[in-house]
Amino acid sequence: MTPGRGERIITALDIGSSKVSALIALASPEGELRVLGTGQRESRGVKRGFVADMEKTESAIREAVDQAERIAGVNVEDAWVSFSAGGLSSQIANVEVELGGHRIEQDDVDYLMAAGQASIDPQGRTILHAQPALYTIDGLGGVKKPIGLHADRLGVDIHVVAAETSPVRNLDLCVRSAHLGVEAIVAAPVATGTSCLSDEERELGVALVEMGGGVTNVSLFAGGMLVGLTSIPIGGADITDDIASAFGTRRDLAERMKCFHGSATMSPRDNHEMIEVAPLSGDEDGYEASRITRAQMIGIVRQRLDQIFNQIATALAEMGFTGPIGRQVVLTGGASELKGLADYAQGVLGRAVRIGRPRGLTAMPDAHSGPGFSTLGGLAQFAAADRIDLRRLTSPHTVVTRPAGNSILRRLITAVRSGY
Repeated sequence: MTPGRGERIITALDIGSSKVSALIALASPEGELRVLGTGQRESRGVKRGFVADMEKTESAIREAVDQAERIAGVNVEDAWVSFSAGGLSSQIANVEVELGGHRIEQDDVDYLMAAGQASIDPQGRTILHAQPALYTIDGLGGVKKPIGLHADRLGVDIHVVAAETSPVRNLDLCVRSAHLGVEAIVAAPVATGTSCLSDEERELGVALVEMGGGVTNVSLFAGGMLVGLTSIPIGGADITDDIASAFGTRRDLAERMKCFHGSATMSPRDNHEMIEVAPLSGDEDGYEASRITRAQMIGIVRQRLDQIFNQIATALAEMGFTGPIGRQVVLTGGASELKGLADYAQGVLGRAVRIGRPRGLTAMPDAHSGPGFSTLGGLAQFAAADRIDLRRLTSPHTVVTRPAGNSILRRLITAVRSGY
C-alpha cells in the first residue's frame, strides 16, 4: 500500500530474550495508529537482553519483519528498535539561559535546546534519549508553553537516558545486518511506559515492572517522565528452567506446563489436580510419563517468584518509591501473564497492582494485544509522537546552569523518594 497525504509508515522492532517481534503501523496526521501487520519469531541469540549470537539474532529479525511485511503488504526500510538490557541510567539535567526580560520567542527556545545539548555529558556511555520536559521562567517551574511570556531567565528540565555503548552497538549492527536502517534505539522502559501507562499515572507517580524472558526492568515515573530505573537479570525463562530442572522435562514442555497449569496463587484443589510430565530424553515410545500434582509445580513457580519480587521490592525502596506517592504498580511483559500474578504481587509489595497492556493502537491483533507486547506497541507510539530529542541539534551555545534541586521536577522526585 502507499501512504496517503500526511500519513507515514512506522516499523517497530522489539528484540527480547524470548522473542523478536515486529509491528508495521500507519500513522495518520491526526495521530491515530492503525496496525497493518505483525510478526514474531523465537529469540535464540539474545541472553538477558544482550546480543549473544549475532547470526541467530539477525535471522530472527529478518523472519519477524518478513512476516509483518507480508501481512501488511508493504516493504519497510528502517525501524524503531527497543533496548532492554541492563545498564540503563536515567538522569534529570536542568539548564538555563539569560534572556534579559524580553518576550520569549521560538528562537529563544531553540537557543535553550542547543544549550541543553551542550550540557549533556555522556561519560563514555551512549545517550539514547535527551528530551526536554518542563520549562522554568525566573524560577517558576512547571511551564509547558513558554512562548509569548516575558522572562529574565528561561530554563528547562532535560530527561537523559544512557546505556553502555557496546551492547547498543551490537544491537544496531544486528538490525543493519538484516538490511534495515535504525531510526532510533529506544530504552524499553520508555517505550513500555508510553504504551501502558496513562498520562495521569506518569504525572502522579507510578512504578512500572516489566517482566521479560531474561530481564525484569523496574522503572519509576513522576512528573510525566522516567525518573529512575534498574534491571534485575531474572525473568520468566528462569521459571521455565526451574520447572524443567525440577521435573526432568524439556524446556518447551516446561513452558507449556507453566502457561497452561502455572499460577502464582495456590488453592486446596491443586493438591488433587494431576499433570503429566514428558521425559527429558524425548524418547516417549514405551515410556510412561510421570505425574505430578499442580501444587508441586506451583511450589516451584512460587520459589522463583519470591526471589524476583523480593528484588523488585528492594529496587523500589532504593528508588524511594514509598509513602503516599508510592501506591500504584503496573506489571507488564510476557511473564506477567502468569495466572494470579497481580494478586500475588499486591500481597508481596503491599501496593495496588494492575496488569498493563498495549493500548492506543487500532486493529492490533488479539495475539499481540497482551502484556508481552507492551514494548512493541509503545515503540510505535513513541515514534508517532515525534518528540524533540536534543541529540539531533547542532551549534551549542554557552550555558548558565544552576543546581537541578531548584527545578519543580527535581522537587517532585525528591518528594517521591522521601515519601512526602
